[in-house]
Amino acid sequence: MKNILIADDNEEIREVVRVLLESEGFVVTEAVNGEDAVNKVTDDTDLIILDIMMPIKSGYKACIEIREKSSAPILFLTAKSQDSDKCMAFSAGSDDFLTKPFSYNELLSRVKALLRRYYVYKGKESVETSGFLEINGLKINKNINEASIDRKEILLTEIEYNILLLMASNRGKIFSAQNIYESVWNEPYFYSNNNTVMVHIRNLRTKLESDPQNPRYIKTVWGKGYRIE
Repeated sequence: MKNILIADDNEEIREVVRVLLESEGFVVTEAVNGEDAVNKVTDDTDLIILDIMMPIKSGYKACIEIREKSSAPILFLTAKSQDSDKCMAFSAGSDDFLTKPFSYNELLSRVKALLRRYYVYKGKESVETSGFLEINGLKINKNINEASIDRKEILLTEIEYNILLLMASNRGKIFSAQNIYESVWNEPYFYSNNNTVMVHIRNLRTKLESDPQNPRYIKTVWGKGYRIE
C-alpha cells in the first residue's frame, strides 16, 4: 500500500484529490501548508503532491526542504502555468508539474507513472541483475537509485538518476535535450521542454561537481547537447 502526501491550503482541493487517490487504494495524508508538508514527510512517504501558493511556507520552499531528507517523487499541482513557474519547480527538486484545472485521469496517470519509476529505481521492487557503473570516482548502481562520489552518497531524484544513468551508460555519446527528454520522460518533446532538461542538468551538476561551472562529469557540447566522457 503506497503512501501519498497532499499539501494544499484549499480544503476542497485536498478532499477531491484524497477521495480520488483513496478510491485507487492509496493511503493519503493531508497537509494544510508548506511547513506542515515538510513536517509530515517520513521515510514511508512514497509521493508528495504540492501546491505552490501556500501560507507560512510556499511549495517551492517546502520542496527544497523535503529534498534534503527524501528522494520520493514530488508532483506540483498548481494554478501557476508559466514556463518560469515550471523552471522554479524543477529547480527546487520536483519531478513533475500539473496545472489546475486538471482531469482526474491525467492526475492518476502522473501519480502512477511517478510511483512506478520510483519503486523500480529505489529498489522497492525486485531486480534480477546487479551491477554498477564507475566513472572517475562516481559510482552508479544500475538497478536502484543510488550514486556516490568517492564513497560519499549523493541524494538524487528519480529523474536526475535516470538522466545520469542514461548518459553514463552511453559514455561519449552526445545527447540532445530532445534525446534526454524523450528517453527519460517517455513523452513527446516540445521546444518548451528544453528548459526542463536544462534545469535538471544544472541540478545534477550542483550535486555531482565540486565546480559546476567547470564540470568533470556532464560536459556541454555547444549547439549539440550533453555527454559524459
